[in-house]
Amino acid sequence: MARYTGPKVKISRRLGVNIFENEKGSKALNKRPYPPGEHGRSRRRQPSEYLLQLQEKQKAKYIYGVLERPFSNLYKEASRQKGVTGENLLRMLEQRLDNIVFRAGWGATRPQARQFVGHGMVNVNGRRVDIPSYRVRKGDVVRLRDKARNLIVIQFNMDTLGRTPPAWLDATDGGQEVTVRELPLRELDPDQRVEQAQVQLGLLDPKAQRVQFRGEHGVCDQAGLARPCRR
Repeated sequence: MARYTGPKVKISRRLGVNIFENEKGSKALNKRPYPPGEHGRSRRRQPSEYLLQLQEKQKAKYIYGVLERPFSNLYKEASRQKGVTGENLLRMLEQRLDNIVFRAGWGATRPQARQFVGHGMVNVNGRRVDIPSYRVRKGDVVRLRDKARNLIVIQFNMDTLGRTPPAWLDATDGGQEVTVRELPLRELDPDQRVEQAQVQLGLLDPKAQRVQFRGEHGVCDQAGLARPCRR
C-alpha cells in the first residue's frame, strides 16, 4: 500500500507539530519554530476557520499515515454512519492495525509499526495479517508472531517506552497480545494531538454550517475538505 515518502521536517514545521515523532523534527521545531519557505518567518496572518480545519485534517492524515484518496474514502464512509462524522472518522483511523501495534507499545512510532505489520510480524485472531490498513473489530485478538517476540527492537520498545495501552485495549501475555475490548472512543484516547484533531474534525459534519473558500482550484466548503473544489 502506498505511503507518504516526501519531506517530513517541512511538514512538521508547516503544521507546528512533530507529526512523525522523529528526532529531526523535534530539533527543527526547536531551532526554527516557524513555517518553511522564504516568508515563513515574517508571515503573521490571522488564520481563517477553513485554514484551521484544513490543518487539523492534514495533521490527522499524516499522523495515521493515510494518503489523500484513502482519507477521502474514509471521510465519505464516516459521513454515511450515524453520529458525528469527525468522531466516526477518528474511530476508523484508530482501528487500523498499524495503529494497534503502535498503541500496544510494540512500535516506537506509527511508521515503525506500519513496517512491522508489512513484514508479517502480527497475527489477528490466529492468522497472519500484513495489511497496515486492516481494520480490527470488537473482540479481535492481535498478537505478536513467534519470530517477532525475540526481536531486539520490539523488546527495547516494550521495555523503554512504558506506553500504557488505551482503555479499549486489554493487554495480556506480558504485553505481547492485545484484545480489542471496545471500539475506540474519543474520551478514551490518550493522545492529545489526536484529541485536538478530533475536536476540529468534528466541525466537518455535513450538518455543520458551511463556510466557503475560494482558491486557485475553485470554491470549497468546510464540510467538503476531503472532496475536490468545485468551480
